[in-house]
Amino acid sequence: MMQMWNPWEMYDRLIEDIDPAVTVRSAGIDGKWCRVTTSEGGAGMAFHMPVESMPRSMEGSLEGRSLRDVAACAKSWNFVEAGIGMAAINSWYALPERAEAHGFTPCEQNNWQNLFDPWAQRSAGARVAVIGHFPFAAAALPNVSELLILERIVQPGDYPDSACEYVLPTCDYVFISGSAFVNKTMPRLLELSRDATTIVVGPSTPAAPLLLEYGVDHLTTFSTQQAPLLEQALAGQLMGGMYEAGRRIELSA
Repeated sequence: MMQMWNPWEMYDRLIEDIDPAVTVRSAGIDGKWCRVTTSEGGAGMAFHMPVESMPRSMEGSLEGRSLRDVAACAKSWNFVEAGIGMAAINSWYALPERAEAHGFTPCEQNNWQNLFDPWAQRSAGARVAVIGHFPFAAAALPNVSELLILERIVQPGDYPDSACEYVLPTCDYVFISGSAFVNKTMPRLLELSRDATTIVVGPSTPAAPLLLEYGVDHLTTFSTQQAPLLEQALAGQLMGGMYEAGRRIELSA
């Protein structure tokens, strides 16, 4: 695994691979999701964290701006802006033909409720950590020896996220929500999980094979070639939600 002396390296590489000629068609926030669509028909989303503790580096309309420049907002400590930046990154990598060329394939089941299903048997008897509160994790992983849910805003039974420093090096499997890209915890979480099988999940996750170089064993994210449908889905206008607009896709190391 590549040594992560510089935690920005992962972000810089994700941003640098984006063609500067591609521009933003639209950008916005719908509920818990940031979204960006592009001039080449791409669409991406990332978790919206309503934290504006630092000034934004990019004000005004983003329409027509270079996608790479907007993607650079992923490095912002203003997490609202960082969510837009990660959505911009994802709009580049999740373009179906690009994701397919990078080796991503459709998941068997197109529902996030099923994201733990492929791991249920493999993780039997293992110590498993899940970064992010997935309420269905315990039922989906009934045979693990211990299940640790780590969350910044804790719910009953969760560990606070600061426990990651202590428990992740002792786990056999670690599931990490892609929202960790937005709040900049992903590099450290991967470093702490280097001895575990590490699975990064969720629509906030870039469909970028380079992430496998940082200790990720499996990526599961979301891809669509119907940007207008995704906008409708995130605005709550489609009965089937995002699943009417695209598919979950995955890649293993």
